[in-house]
Amino acid sequence: MAMQFYASPEQIMRDRSELARKGIARGRSAVVLSYSGGVLFVAENLSSALHKVSEIYDRIGFAAVGRYNEFENLRRAGVRMADLNGLSYDRRDVTGRALANAFAQTLGAIFTEQSKPFEVEICVAEVGATPEADELYRLTYDGSVNDEPGRMAMGGQAEAITGVLKSQHRADMSLGEAVRVAVQALSTVGGEGGAARTIAANQLEVAVLDRQRIGRTFRRITGAALTALLDGDAAAEGQAADAAGGPAEPVVPTTEGHKPTSSAGSADLEDRPAEGGER
Repeated sequence: MAMQFYASPEQIMRDRSELARKGIARGRSAVVLSYSGGVLFVAENLSSALHKVSEIYDRIGFAAVGRYNEFENLRRAGVRMADLNGLSYDRRDVTGRALANAFAQTLGAIFTEQSKPFEVEICVAEVGATPEADELYRLTYDGSVNDEPGRMAMGGQAEAITGVLKSQHRADMSLGEAVRVAVQALSTVGGEGGAARTIAANQLEVAVLDRQRIGRTFRRITGAALTALLDGDAAAEGQAADAAGGPAEPVVPTTEGHKPTSSAGSADLEDRPAEGGER
């Protein structure tokens, strides 16, 4: 009788970790950071229909790298959970921390119980009244959760990108400064011979959680507004604010009045085709 193949639990976990890390490293990177006006998401993305950055709830955003079909399933589950809690209890009961914990439990269970782990890395971000109150949570393929200090990079050569962010990021940056710092950090990796490269506006997916807004704070920045921000145009801040529909003066978030009746799961902010596929 032939002997059955045996692998120790430690070896199985190491193999799963290596598989997930390699899958994540093959993807294009994404950056999330706090700035004076909110939380900024910048991701390299050649597709106009498949989003790496999305809205979860009023003041909560989601960014991910890795296999699209896997992190899209997690995002949809997060939207359903947030909607259910917000409708059953109160919109204030939906927090980034609770969603991060739910994602962590799901990823941890998949990593230990399934034959193949999810090849994903996720950021759950919640915008606060001030940059110091912003919350950024990094979730990895095995369910680990880390609270990041106002900035983070995922996918590809994340360590090199994080080094650039650490040296240049400031919490009091304007939107234009934050976008240029994020793009500069992304462009430092992936070039020939280790040289910096140029990333065009149509290769970027950019969005913000605008702390000036009441209710749903997630808005995408595209087209002329994004180009102006990348070029350092003096009018870029105003164009981006107009695109986001934000007020001229900051407004401290409240729970009275102006409560949205729609959710991230019931509206397509960009009127784009339905998401599908994998990358």
